[in-house]
Amino acid sequence: MKRTILIVDDEENIRISLKGGLEDEGYATIAAPSGEEALKIIEKQEVDLVLLDIWMPGKDGLQVLEELKANGYSLPVIIMSGHGTIETAVKATRLGALDFVEKPLDLNKIIITVNNILHLKDLEEENALLRHKVEKDDEIIGNSPAILRLKEQIDRVAPTDAWVLILGENGTGKELVARRIHKKSRRSSYPFVEVNCAAIPEELIESELFGHEKGAFTGATERKRGKFDLANNGTLFLDEIGDMSMATQAKILRILQEQRFERVGGSQTIQVDVRVLTATNKNLEQEIAEGRFRQDLYYRLNVIPLYVPRLVERREDIPLLVEHFIHLFTQDKGNRRKTITEGAVEKLMQHDWPGNVRELKNIIERLVIMTPGDTITADDIFPLGVTATSDLDRILNMQELKDARAEFERIFIERKLALCGNNISKTADLIGVERSNLHRKIKSLGINVE
Repeated sequence: MKRTILIVDDEENIRISLKGGLEDEGYATIAAPSGEEALKIIEKQEVDLVLLDIWMPGKDGLQVLEELKANGYSLPVIIMSGHGTIETAVKATRLGALDFVEKPLDLNKIIITVNNILHLKDLEEENALLRHKVEKDDEIIGNSPAILRLKEQIDRVAPTDAWVLILGENGTGKELVARRIHKKSRRSSYPFVEVNCAAIPEELIESELFGHEKGAFTGATERKRGKFDLANNGTLFLDEIGDMSMATQAKILRILQEQRFERVGGSQTIQVDVRVLTATNKNLEQEIAEGRFRQDLYYRLNVIPLYVPRLVERREDIPLLVEHFIHLFTQDKGNRRKTITEGAVEKLMQHDWPGNVRELKNIIERLVIMTPGDTITADDIFPLGVTATSDLDRILNMQELKDARAEFERIFIERKLALCGNNISKTADLIGVERSNLHRKIKSLGINVE
């Protein structure tokens, strides 16, 4: 759709010249010979940008700007004047004008200015939509007693600078809790920086957290700022803190206590002011007892513990979550709008959801895509806990136990990997096996984790 430019000038030849030049560039134009006429046009129809002369009989350009501001219009305005002064330009800017061009007008300059301002407006609108989407995605859905209690605890702790340890199983929404704490804190205008401690190789975690200097190691071709540095004045979220090695834990403890550090390969001490939020799906007290987590680090992190309930502990939230995810995967992802029957929701509520909210989200996305009609019914939901009825039938029809066992293991591991975002360490923890054993099993079964 063409953008509409309103040209406001009492000189007819200027209106004709601008109209021709802008229409050649693909814009639609409306011309007004006075400020009064311009205000009537703006009130009646959509306008994307205004080219506004300052000196006109009747209402001049500054008076038009004043009325636009008083009536709540936020139109981009470019002021045109043959008698430009710094005082006039400053006053016009304070009233909302975005640019000021002098007469005699240079048509090429006008077109470039219009293009730039409309491009900037597009970026601002896109940014606003992205912020709105992020806010929606960060929303904690539910009105169960467990979730209401969690939201109340978040509201109480967020305005402080207290460190928070977020506890809960995989897929419960620990990152959402961290983001909500940051959003409601005094640091919300500063960065929220997330570090997945389980996903970073041991040999790179110091560089990731503290940064490095050029030449610090092979491949360090330039200086890199670390996560602590990037989070200065904001919030640093250390996810899966229980997966850090003991050596890294010792370094983290010192940094957390002193809030200063040196980059890898550097000697300059960098001071930061960072609020630290951490999360884990592990029992850290048990990890301490077994020698895998430092007791002093645990006490430093565990100032305010928050527990994120499993989905089975908040079953009454499932209908709200289902509607939320259906809306997400239809409106935001471009799929056809779907509804779901009460019977289908009831069937979903009967499942124990070992993968928690993440598992439910994956199931709803699958139903939205794979259900042929506009309504999801109970019959569209295959038995939960098995990839598909056909898979179970195929396993039961196999002759050899070893073949059936291998096929079941393949389906089981693929499903658990999907729940953990193909993170092998997380999957190993979830199913209770050593990471090296799981890696060998994945290789032997020919499972693709890319």
